Amino acid sequence: MGYKSIVLNLDIDGIVAPVVKLGVDLAQRFDARLVGLSAADVPPPVVMEGGVAFEGESMMRQRKNIERRIEDLRAEFEGFAGATVDTEWRGAVGNPTRLLIDAARVADLIVTASPEGASSGNVHRSTDLGNLILQAGRPVLVASTNQENFRINKVIVGWKDTREARRAVVDSMPFLQMAQEVRVITIDNDATDEAWNSLDDVVALLSFHGVKAMADVFQEKSDGGTIADVANAMHADLVISGAYGHSRFREWIFGGATRSLVENDRLNRVMSN
Repeated sequence: MGYKSIVLNLDIDGIVAPVVKLGVDLAQRFDARLVGLSAADVPPPVVMEGGVAFEGESMMRQRKNIERRIEDLRAEFEGFAGATVDTEWRGAVGNPTRLLIDAARVADLIVTASPEGASSGNVHRSTDLGNLILQAGRPVLVASTNQENFRINKVIVGWKDTREARRAVVDSMPFLQMAQEVRVITIDNDATDEAWNSLDDVVALLSFHGVKAMADVFQEKSDGGTIADVANAMHADLVISGAYGHSRFREWIFGGATRSLVENDRLNRVMSN
């Protein structure tokens, strides 16, 4: 089992060299095709009192700027990756999240950096990680800030007996098989025999795939940040987790494990839904 097609998302306003180098590193490890993708959209006209705020000429100028930037990113992508791995380029003017979700059809794995800077949260110029994870139907590796290569020594699996967590374990098996140390952790203030049986089953599944793992239970925190906190304390190279076991709206209002991981730019995270 391995990843044979990796889609690499390049934020049109981001620093792309680190994530391209990471994508190349992963493609070499898995002997995979690396599909580079970048997209941004022109905001629609805004109707204000007295008329339309953006005229057609302004929108055309914005479109041309996007197209030029995409060509620059293509050249940078091919400069880093073209001579070392099998590549493909996909660049377009359009909603970046939607186009990345569409490209998931050709992916075993999606790799992206966290949106940052002025474009973070701009749906026309950066990826909505929540929507991507929920809709792509593929595991999403969100790289830590400026991550260029991928050491996979210590991996943490954030476990809860849900469909999303089960999916994440299987989706991430190629990473787990590369790890030297795997800890399967669950967050529970009063772990029952059922909870421990669940952990033992995951450890057994991993052993069937040649992965030696240990199980741990940690106390819950009100902000849902326990998995991220444990990963940071253990200096984990990668965190694997199911995403949005609760609704995304509930996590946005009350916080939760997925939100704490999505917002933690210091960790490499693989999330599945």
